[in-house]
Amino acid sequence: MIEKTYQPADIEGRMSRLWDDAEAFKAGRPDRSGAQPFTIVIPPPNVTGSLHMGHALNNTLQDVLCRFERMRGRDVLWQPGTDHAGIATQMVVERQLMERQEPGRRDMGRAKFLERVWQWKAESGGVIVNQLKRLGASCDWSRERFTMDEGLSRAVAKVFVELHRDGLIYKDKRLVNWDPKLLTAISDLEVQQIEVKGSLWHLRYPLEGKSFNPDDPSTFIVVATTRPETMLGDTAVAVHPENEKLGHLIGSKVVLPLVGRVIPIVGDDYADPEKGTGAVKITPAHDFNDFEVGKRHGLPQIGVLDREGRLTLTANEDYLRGLPEGALMLAEELDGMDRFAARKAIVARLEDFGFLDKIEPHAHMVPHGDRSGVVIEPYLTDQWYVDAKTMAQPAMAAVRSGATNFVPKNWEKTYFEWMENIQPWCISRQLWWGHQIPAWYGPDDKVFVAETEDEAVGNALGYYVEQGVITAEQGDAMARDPAKREGFITRDEDVLDTWFSSALWPFSTLGWPDETPEVKRYYPTNVLVTGFDIIFFWVARMMMMGLHFMKEAPFSTVYIHALVRDEKGAKMSKSKGNVIDPLHLIDEYGADALRFTLAAMAAQGRDIKLSPQRVEGYRNFATKLWNACRFAEMNECVLPAGFDATAAKETLNRWIVHETAHTTREVTEAIEAYRFNDAAGAIYRFVWNVYCDWYLELAKPVMMGEDGPAKAETRAMVAWARDEILKLLHPFMPFLTEELWAVTAARPQLLVLTPWPIKAGLTAEQQALIATAASDPLAAPVLLADQSKPDFRDDAAEAEIGWVVDLVTAIRSVRAEMNIPPATLTPLVLAGASAETKARAARWSDVVKRMSRLADISFADHAPEGAVQLLVRGEVAALPLKGVIDLAAERARLDKEIAKADADIKRVDSKLANEKFIANAPEEIVEEEKEKREAAIARKAKFVEALERLKAAE
Repeated sequence: MIEKTYQPADIEGRMSRLWDDAEAFKAGRPDRSGAQPFTIVIPPPNVTGSLHMGHALNNTLQDVLCRFERMRGRDVLWQPGTDHAGIATQMVVERQLMERQEPGRRDMGRAKFLERVWQWKAESGGVIVNQLKRLGASCDWSRERFTMDEGLSRAVAKVFVELHRDGLIYKDKRLVNWDPKLLTAISDLEVQQIEVKGSLWHLRYPLEGKSFNPDDPSTFIVVATTRPETMLGDTAVAVHPENEKLGHLIGSKVVLPLVGRVIPIVGDDYADPEKGTGAVKITPAHDFNDFEVGKRHGLPQIGVLDREGRLTLTANEDYLRGLPEGALMLAEELDGMDRFAARKAIVARLEDFGFLDKIEPHAHMVPHGDRSGVVIEPYLTDQWYVDAKTMAQPAMAAVRSGATNFVPKNWEKTYFEWMENIQPWCISRQLWWGHQIPAWYGPDDKVFVAETEDEAVGNALGYYVEQGVITAEQGDAMARDPAKREGFITRDEDVLDTWFSSALWPFSTLGWPDETPEVKRYYPTNVLVTGFDIIFFWVARMMMMGLHFMKEAPFSTVYIHALVRDEKGAKMSKSKGNVIDPLHLIDEYGADALRFTLAAMAAQGRDIKLSPQRVEGYRNFATKLWNACRFAEMNECVLPAGFDATAAKETLNRWIVHETAHTTREVTEAIEAYRFNDAAGAIYRFVWNVYCDWYLELAKPVMMGEDGPAKAETRAMVAWARDEILKLLHPFMPFLTEELWAVTAARPQLLVLTPWPIKAGLTAEQQALIATAASDPLAAPVLLADQSKPDFRDDAAEAEIGWVVDLVTAIRSVRAEMNIPPATLTPLVLAGASAETKARAARWSDVVKRMSRLADISFADHAPEGAVQLLVRGEVAALPLKGVIDLAAERARLDKEIAKADADIKRVDSKLANEKFIANAPEEIVEEEKEKREAAIARKAKFVEALERLKAAE
């Protein structure tokens, strides 16, 4: 018995328990042992995370694919898990310690602190997983993994050791994004560019050999900088070789103001003659571009800031080397000063000595740590790196060869641009929470890399015994007692970048490096669903690692979905206050409504503009289906055993089979092509328009009439079409459909495991055999042969019922356009009607009159005067409206509406033609104006069409 009202909250928890109890999502089910596998790995959310709209979209689309393929008989593994999220998790626990007024991380010590992190993970780390379950994610939750699991940690160690052995991991001194608050290197993804209204300082650098005079431009060159505090580390000035004004100075030298260090003027394309003064100061130790310039010209690298962003000068050998004695006093004065305080002090000193040319207001983008909120420093430091350039070559070749395809295709260009310009990948982080780097150092800083401490210690002690540094007896004692080797052999304190372990996700989660049955069966995976922002950080690195260690690309398809924005097209952010919480929408409208909204709007390459009203609309869609199922139940619509829909006798029933087959093909092909919006749109139209608005309405007279074969067949067909709808809709709205599947009949199995509607008219048992035969062609050769036949079609039934639908729709449209009151019945004249149309009109006269609010239907050779003419499937249907409405008044109303639409179009055109508006307005506002224009044009077209009809009737 179906409840009177649809209440998602009452259904969702119950359906989740039903699926869990049945182990419906479990990979490797005995009944799928011979089936073809289908594998997706979930982009592991941070263990600290909470479900946001990006998660909701990403996991909805993955779930649509998994439920679809599961119903098609595949052995589906949707691999779930979470990421240990190094910085985020460490910050959460440190904040918790501070709030509880407990000792801090460093007071506590590494071992104790890590215990606390694991404790936090056990208590609070499962929030995101439970939220994904609320969304309906059909992952195999029994296989949930964590990037710090013992097995995954073993995989990480093995990969590090093997890449190091192959020369693909090495240690180097390079610039990194350094967070002076968190005291660690961070990835580009963790850097947020924020526009800051700062200053551009123009500084005079004296030319060597000339007596500096601030009033004589021939004695100096002017450079412009936004960071004067780094000028203490300048090692050159760059000028473009083709700079007509300054090119002659290339090869000469300048004296660095305040410091006295003599540095060269070099010719380099990096210096833009049209930008600033045309000359740029080069500080290789504090700027990524300058670092590259420095490498090209062999310049020294002088770092003048420490890990905390303070000036470090008096104990800095690189800075002091070759420094004139007079500059030592300045070094002592500035040493240890915060970078921003130093900026003010240095600018003041430059001004005092005439080196400050001018200061201009300057808005520019400044990198900030997304976790710490502080300005990030390009910092020269020793870190571990992966030779990404070498590893990128096979990853690019795999995409070029078609072994891996991007959907939409245009993202391949982005992938190649990143990969072709790839830099060494910094994989070390100065944190405690994460995979500690498996490298140990001896007393002379020699590095020993090994998978385990015992192996590393054994290698190190053997080496130092052989070198005569320690005796064999000392080596044996150190090997037996860790306390005796303390200080002699120490482990690298850094941990690996979180993306390093995530790069192994497609195979480490399956048990690699062990040769497990899961690795053999489920690798490579079929498709990866992810956002464009991590194509480089995650997708590319999984490609590199998968090809290197598994000798095969980790996935054949990468589907890139777009962003979810607010209803105006603005990117969601806490600062704007426009963040839409998916959990609130689930509470308000149900998970199914949210899922369907996201899928229906997920057009390839187009961002989603989400509003709660859209979700509410799809909640109404769910209610519509719920009420249709209640209608079927109240009218005793039951599917008889062995019912063959294609054997139906009634034209109306053959029409719904025809339409169902068409929709099944549409939905199937759209999901296969990752056109989720087209699939959702097709099933939406079928449910709302075809099944509810037309089929059930047209079937009502039959079901309410006398008992007989027509009534029995129609009742069965209503139930059959309902069941096909539940199957087609299940990947999008799993909770609603599973509930309706359970309460509308006694079923042999859950809907989630019921075969996808392959061909109209096949029984559930036949479809189950076909699903099995997908992996075993000998299982059901006759049925498989049947699948090669075209979909069920009945063009005659479609022509008949389609004519009724089109006629009623056209009449309703005119009545709405002309503001004809519902109580007013109008006549209909079928002009020059064929014998076939006359016969149809006779058969469906009562239905058409009832649904179109007609007084009568008649026939004539020509349309009468004063009639609005409609073309319905090539023939004329006329509505005589003289005396029914005031034609002159209606014409005046339509003229007024057209004028109003024209005014709206003109107003928007004026805005869009304004260059200042286009330049200054946010992107989403410009887009909104364009949409207003399109809406006004569509509105005008509708009124113009109505007016033309009216003119023809006069």
